[in-house]
Amino acid sequence: MIEYFDFIREFNILSIALRMILAIVCGGVIGMEREMKRRSAGFRTHILICLGAAMTILTSEYLSISGGYTTDLTRIGAQVVAGIGFIGAGTIIVTKRRRVKGLTTAAGLWASAIIGLTCGAGFVEASLCATVLILLTEVFFFKLEQRIVHQSREINLYVEYVGQHYLDEIIRKLRILNVRIIELEIAKNHLENEGAVSAIFTLHIPKKHKHGDIINEITAIDGVTGVEEL
Repeated sequence: MIEYFDFIREFNILSIALRMILAIVCGGVIGMEREMKRRSAGFRTHILICLGAAMTILTSEYLSISGGYTTDLTRIGAQVVAGIGFIGAGTIIVTKRRRVKGLTTAAGLWASAIIGLTCGAGFVEASLCATVLILLTEVFFFKLEQRIVHQSREINLYVEYVGQHYLDEIIRKLRILNVRIIELEIAKNHLENEGAVSAIFTLHIPKKHKHGDIINEITAIDGVTGVEEL
């Protein structure tokens, strides 16, 4: 470990304050990226979780040094790892279009809690490295993920149309384009106009077609009111 950080690993008022400040900085940096994308758990949420996790380790260390307790120092911190799942679950939603959102934010909250534990333990090197790697994952790997998704031969489409009889026209168009329907789920849209129907298609498209081409072809069909890639 780097010797320059040894003073933080001591247990005094200065090192305690620095550990908590480190937790605030690390949690805040990760939370800022989520805040900029308008996610449910943003800047302050990540800071509080990271700081709270740091406090659990500091409390365990205090009980051991000042109170003379001989119990496992990691016991309190272990509850953070398990308990953060309840908060993370609150950020995950399933939209009316059967789309799951919030998984990345939930994973980020869990990772922030772990970083908080390392900050509280004075493991500065791991805290800083993990923060940088999480940011790389959320910012730069997002672009790579989008590229992989758009190059995939399988596509999920949410389609809204005004009447059940238009489904045959959609299927006919897909067959003309040599697009294979892997799965089809149909549901009446009770929140829209009466008679409106929505369907979720799982399709396998030929290499000569791009995702946008398929979406444009379906959108051009009379009676189709909306198409969205899931």
